[in-house]
Amino acid sequence: MNIKITNHNKDIVRVIINEPKTYNSLSYKNLKDLITTFKKLDKDKKVKVIILEGAGKGFSAGHNLKEVRNLRKKDKYNKLFNLCSKLMLQIVEGRKPVIAKVHGAAFAAGCQLVASCDLAYSTKDAIFATPGVNIGLFCSTPMVAVSRKISKKHMMKMLLTGEPIKANYAKEIGLINDCFSKSRINNEILKIAKKIASKSNLTIKIGKQAFYKQLEMPLKKAYSYTSKVMTANMMAIDAKEGISAFLEKRKPVWKNK
Repeated sequence: MNIKITNHNKDIVRVIINEPKTYNSLSYKNLKDLITTFKKLDKDKKVKVIILEGAGKGFSAGHNLKEVRNLRKKDKYNKLFNLCSKLMLQIVEGRKPVIAKVHGAAFAAGCQLVASCDLAYSTKDAIFATPGVNIGLFCSTPMVAVSRKISKKHMMKMLLTGEPIKANYAKEIGLINDCFSKSRINNEILKIAKKIASKSNLTIKIGKQAFYKQLEMPLKKAYSYTSKVMTANMMAIDAKEGISAFLEKRKPVWKNK
């Protein structure tokens, strides 16, 4: 298995795509293993935050083009791209916040993976691209995730030219949250992960699911839906505890219920 799982502590887990020889390609096997890994972590009550990264020189170059070329049949291509979409949906629809930690290149489906994560941070020398147009294969599935993070004009430029963008520009257009020097990135990501891990597990789960659902709704429907979500959330023990702790000027003790 090319997917490595390491615990930073009991509630923060690192998932590492560990196939540097293919630049951590999203091969059929790696996609399946990542889906299995995320499903397993989603069910683990101890895990509060997941950090996703790549081993070796970079994050991920996207699909393994040698594998893609050898598939040849339409149903095999369809199976591969559907599996890739399944991974992205697993990350978005999962209960746990996922933070992408990017270094080197995040290209094509690798860029899609970054955009699918809830938060994304990179080293200052990281680069991002949807370069499919350069090889006659438009980045149609990667654009689904990326176009939901950046504006249409920025997205179309990336798609039509295939040119990579640098980390500081990726931050400017909203593809990533921030970029740091190689010496700082670990500490900065852990700082964010620890802050998220200190919150109620239940509240984070409710909020993450509601966030993505309401994005796809018209304004009126979104308000109606989120009002119901907040009402259900208010009935939870953690909401009552959080409000009491705030009013009593003390630290809340979460029950995750």
